[in-house]
Amino acid sequence: MERQTFKTLCRESGYSKDTLQRTFYTLLERAPKIKIIKREKVNLRMDATYFSQFCLVAYQDDFDGYTQLIRFTDGEHFEEIKEDIDNLIRLGIQIESITSDGHKSVLKAIKKSAPDIVVQRCLVHIQRMCLVWLTRYPKHSSGQELRRLVLLLLKIKTENDKLFWIQELEHWYNRHKDYISEKTFNEQTGRYWYKHKLVRRSYFTIKRALPNMFHYLQNPKIPSTTNGIEGYFSHLKNHLDIHRGLSLKNRINFIKWYIYFSNKK
Repeated sequence: MERQTFKTLCRESGYSKDTLQRTFYTLLERAPKIKIIKREKVNLRMDATYFSQFCLVAYQDDFDGYTQLIRFTDGEHFEEIKEDIDNLIRLGIQIESITSDGHKSVLKAIKKSAPDIVVQRCLVHIQRMCLVWLTRYPKHSSGQELRRLVLLLLKIKTENDKLFWIQELEHWYNRHKDYISEKTFNEQTGRYWYKHKLVRRSYFTIKRALPNMFHYLQNPKIPSTTNGIEGYFSHLKNHLDIHRGLSLKNRINFIKWYIYFSNKK
């Protein structure tokens, strides 16, 4: 959990570097299992992060950042996520909501396992994707106006804010629906393509997510973003990068120990 060099540890413990290394490798082999704590009305934040050789999927309680469940895999797969959610419910976690980045496998798994669970889409993720597609300086007024609306997303704190923002989005669509529906013919493929696909993609990404974007306004305990778990992943990777020489097995064991001690804190 702390960045201490072997030189410092040797001086403080009185042991040689070789002895400390043997001790650490022995401890890594004994990596503990993550304990699931039974709780009511849990608002989870869920996300995945990728390492060079594997993917880590984590389910955290937003109340105190406690990591209830982790999975080491190669991607975000429907069957695995469904199994995780089923196991959490079976082991006594009463899930009230799940905040996620909106990956199709995640949404499908939640709908299949527990359709009554509130799904909150991460506003930061929606904002980030749209800003990439719209670019920093859109050339057309449609992109400029939509970009300004997207930048307001994280400032929506009340029902009135939400209603105003949705109304502005609808006005935007009515003004520019002909523009974003324009098509061009591709002679090489013999197919028609939308001429302004990135502006169109931004709008319809928001439109599809809209039913699940503002649950946090009715229940303040629901996190509106996955920032908490993304920051957690960032700190984890910073610590793991110090130990670049670890084998794949020990990298996984290191993560288990890190999460175990984080939960203890």
